[in-house]
Amino acid sequence: MNTLRLYFKSIGMLLKSQLQYPSSFIMQTLAQLVMEGGEMMVVILIVDRFEKLKGWSGGNLYFFFGIMSVSFYITELFGRGITGDFPSMVRTGRLDTFLVRPRGVLTQVLCGGTDPRRITCIAVGVAALVMGSNLSGIAWSPLKVLALVESIAMSCLLILGLFMIEAIFSIFSVKSVELVNAITYGGRSACQYPIDIYPLPLRALFTVIAPFALTMHVPASWILDKPLYGWPVWTAFVTPLAGAVVFAVMTALFHLAMRHYRSTGS
Repeated sequence: MNTLRLYFKSIGMLLKSQLQYPSSFIMQTLAQLVMEGGEMMVVILIVDRFEKLKGWSGGNLYFFFGIMSVSFYITELFGRGITGDFPSMVRTGRLDTFLVRPRGVLTQVLCGGTDPRRITCIAVGVAALVMGSNLSGIAWSPLKVLALVESIAMSCLLILGLFMIEAIFSIFSVKSVELVNAITYGGRSACQYPIDIYPLPLRALFTVIAPFALTMHVPASWILDKPLYGWPVWTAFVTPLAGAVVFAVMTALFHLAMRHYRSTGS
């Protein structure tokens, strides 16, 4: 509980510091809105051009897009310390100061960064979810709401775990590894559409290596009453736990990598 209080207090201080320059914050936030709006425009154009995409209706596509956007940008909003700042901490030697403080390195890293500009991206995702739900005619029930909340929460853990791969590599290579972006940002772009529209190699990648299909697509398809691969109902609540598993594994590997950390100096 002390760690959670420290985290939220740190995030609150960071938010206040960024709001000290309101004009800059507003302009950057609007820029994020335009960028994410452009991403959604692609989906709108696809829906306008094709009535269905391998059996998935336009409303279904909006729903998948919304879950991915909300999950990805919530992670970037609250986990910016690990998603974007860690490699620079290693290069500049700032990480050294974390080693002498009475808190874990990972806790301090997560407390060290936030990106409130992502609020507009989350808003676009929520709008896509609402549109997708209405157009798909989803009959909401407590179980479906639970499945949606679990999917978003576990997808956030998955995305944070995948970003930790870059942090682990940067401990050894000092610089960030662009290959990791193919899984994180590439996964965001690819998996905002139903996974079964892709060829087998990509389906395997995003089911086994970076399991967006398990945390996101299986529960989403059940909510839409179109169970993915014909899997039974209980899989919609079990497969999202893959996100927690990935996060736990990456956390253990991060702590292991920190044992081999060597300062870059000043």
